[in-house]
Amino acid sequence: MNVSILLGKVYLTGLTKKHSYVKVESMNKKVISILAIFLLILWVSDVSAFWIWTPETQRWINPKYSAKENARLQLEEVLKYYKSEQYTLSLREARKLVSYFPSAREAAEGQFYVGASLEKLNQYYDAYKAYQLAIEKYPFSERIMEMTQRQYEIGNLFLEGKVKHSWNSFLSGDEPAIEIFSSVIENAPYSEFAAASQYKLGLALLKDKRLYEAKEAFTKVLDNYSNSEWLEEAEYQIAVVTAKMSGGFDYDQAGASSARRQLEDFIKEHPDTQLKTEASKRVATLKEDEAQGNFNTAHFYEKQKAYKSAKIYYQYVIANHPQSPWAKKAKERLAEIKEENE
Repeated sequence: MNVSILLGKVYLTGLTKKHSYVKVESMNKKVISILAIFLLILWVSDVSAFWIWTPETQRWINPKYSAKENARLQLEEVLKYYKSEQYTLSLREARKLVSYFPSAREAAEGQFYVGASLEKLNQYYDAYKAYQLAIEKYPFSERIMEMTQRQYEIGNLFLEGKVKHSWNSFLSGDEPAIEIFSSVIENAPYSEFAAASQYKLGLALLKDKRLYEAKEAFTKVLDNYSNSEWLEEAEYQIAVVTAKMSGGFDYDQAGASSARRQLEDFIKEHPDTQLKTEASKRVATLKEDEAQGNFNTAHFYEKQKAYKSAKIYYQYVIANHPQSPWAKKAKERLAEIKEENE
């Protein structure tokens, strides 16, 4: 009766706003009651589609938001949706499993399927975080190595630029590949993915222009995984990073020379390496930079009329880089200095 009166008032209020000439007092109370009952029937029929009475709990529950009676049945619900490729639903049911039965052994599987479902939905960073939570919270899980591998593969996707940042990865404050490879190394430092993750952590740091950290990461490949297949690549990248850190011969001639020597040593030690061509190109570039850097230094001394120092650097360019165009320019400058001082 109260509901009928309430609905009647709401209905009448709406009529009064739309048709000001209608007066509530003039309406037939019987019509209002019938209309209210009709609306109530519609409301109950709609609600009944979402809420059911359970004798076990003596409560009305909504199946959409409630878990099954036990963890095993809830896991079966997860698997049903996951196998049928309904990943949004499998994600929902997996989260229920973890939430309603956090202490059950099935909860570890539930957390795994949270990550797996997110991965299928292309939410890669969130999938990585879900796997990480599973590894930390359920160390007894039989899927630890599988989840570690999945994290490694997700890290590769971010490193190679095949997936974009999500809002959550943006909020993390770090490049996803850096965070992910660091987690893999920490989670499984002796796994088959550890050495690769250590090397690719270096690549991710290098990509992010964190040169000192990148060099440290590559060095750890040599120190911690000396029998790894990534050893050769790490040695090469150390030389590359050293060159980048020098900023070129105009900024750090000693550092650039060291980088060149490292690359030359690398080529000697690994004559059959697939990186030989790339390393040789970098050596040639560094030699050209070295010639230019020494020529610029000589030219600086020449402008200061410090001709003795200028000659030393011009002669160095000619002696050490005879094939460089800078050697030809150095000869021209030496001839000019000689003519001016005669």
